[in-house]
Amino acid sequence: MNPWFWWVKNAALTLLSLLFLVLGVETLIASYRLNNPLTFIMGFFSASLIILISVVGVLYPVMQVFSLFKGRK
Repeated sequence: MNPWFWWVKNAALTLLSLLFLVLGVETLIASYRLNNPLTFIMGFFSASLIILISVVGVLYPVMQVFSLFKGRK
C-alpha cells in the first residue's frame, strides 16, 4: 500500500467523521426544541448514536497516526 494512500484514507475518514459529528450535535440541539416527548427521545438517542460513531471515526485515524510516529522512534 502506498504511504500517500494511507494518509489520504485517514484524512478523509477524519473529515467525514467531523462532518457527521457536527450533524450529530445539530441534531441533538434540534431535538431539545421538539414538543412531543416521544420524538424528543427518538431524536436524542439518534443524535447520541451519531456522535458516538463520529467520535470513534475521529479517534481511529488519530490512534493510527500516533502509533505510526511512536513506531518510528
